[in-house]
Amino acid sequence: MPSRTPSRLRIAVLADSDTRWKWGALTARRLAGQMPGSEADASRPAACDLDGFLLRGRATPTSRQLAEVGADTGAPVELTMAHFLDRAAKSATGCAEEPAYDVIVLALVGGAAQAALHGLAARWRGRARRPVVVTGYVGVVYEKLADGLLLRHGADIVLANSRHDAERFRAVYEGVGADAGAVTEAALPFLGGAPHRAEPGRDTVVFAAQPSVPESRADRQYLLRRLVAHARRHPGREVVLKLRSQPGEHTTHIEEHPFQKLARGVDLPPNFRLAYGNMGEVLDRTDLLVTVSSTAALESLHRSVPTAVLTDLGVRENLGNHHFVGSGCLTSWDRLDAGHRPAPDAGWLAAHGVAPGEAHQRAFDGVRERLDGLLTRRSLPPIAPYYTPATAPGYLPGVLARHHLAPDGTPLPGAAPAREPNGLRRVFRDAVRDAARGAYRHGVQRIAPVIRRMGEL
Repeated sequence: MPSRTPSRLRIAVLADSDTRWKWGALTARRLAGQMPGSEADASRPAACDLDGFLLRGRATPTSRQLAEVGADTGAPVELTMAHFLDRAAKSATGCAEEPAYDVIVLALVGGAAQAALHGLAARWRGRARRPVVVTGYVGVVYEKLADGLLLRHGADIVLANSRHDAERFRAVYEGVGADAGAVTEAALPFLGGAPHRAEPGRDTVVFAAQPSVPESRADRQYLLRRLVAHARRHPGREVVLKLRSQPGEHTTHIEEHPFQKLARGVDLPPNFRLAYGNMGEVLDRTDLLVTVSSTAALESLHRSVPTAVLTDLGVRENLGNHHFVGSGCLTSWDRLDAGHRPAPDAGWLAAHGVAPGEAHQRAFDGVRERLDGLLTRRSLPPIAPYYTPATAPGYLPGVLARHHLAPDGTPLPGAAPAREPNGLRRVFRDAVRDAARGAYRHGVQRIAPVIRRMGEL
């Protein structure tokens, strides 16, 4: 990028699900020097011009899901990867060398991030000035660490949400001989909110549900059964099952057995209820947060809300609760029923970037310093992902083909040209998904081809 001194950054955020949109939009605001949710933020004008984009696909969120994430940045535009790449390559001023954006934040799964990196590299090849590309992970990284990181390699800044993650990220890159200089320690951008304060007469337990953890119907029925039993055992306590999505809505992971369906026909006690809504607002009224491994536990710990990570189904990598080994939060329903309240380990909280207090307000200082250094350079080197036709000749073509790109990042022959998104399509698609709620997964699968065909309109 050329040397620039504007007070407002031009930032584009491309996301592919509701939680990634939340992470990407709030990361953009942090990069611009804002603290979402803080008192200072409320009186401070926006420090960036933010354009939001949603990658069209299976997990594209509905309007309801977007309203609940709490990003408060306006409605993003839904489009394809090809259309986004064309938008990103446009000039901001009419000068061919001046990019439309100063910064592009890729809030995507690994394969989509890799496609975007190769596509951006192709469109900016031979041009001295290009946007700074930022990417990272939405929350806890407990699966596909190496592959996910290598798919994100090539970005100018790869954000790590804690010191613990930064060390792991660098070790992966250095271990395969890739440049680890892009790894930059930060924090989850949505940490914040008022510290927990007990209120006389309030005793609220919230279970944070996840779409695919655990995955089996039997395990999810077990958790629901224990939650209901806990409510019966403690009739003076409000017990809330916090849901991620409604049936028919998609998140990053497919939810085959939604808790609200499993709860049908169950005799629920009067102090038990199901709830949707923004997680931060729910935590404002929570006195004990219970989960298997939800990122909500990190928000809860940061706010000093008593937090329990369940071991009833084991401490296992496929559950993600192994991330909390050493945290002091691991416990079981039997112990919670008996009145146990886990005590978090201060050292673990600090290493994982969720320690209470205001340290998180300084977590992005290093990121902004690195970003400023990149923005003031006369030019940036070409985007150079680790995966190339030489390093992964049998893997990369398939990753890019899902987004209609050739291994060199150019559109595949015969690929449909990028088109402006159809606003009517989103309205109709949301209506179809509303009608699909209450259907089992095979019912959703039956209407999926219809929704996909709508994307061709």
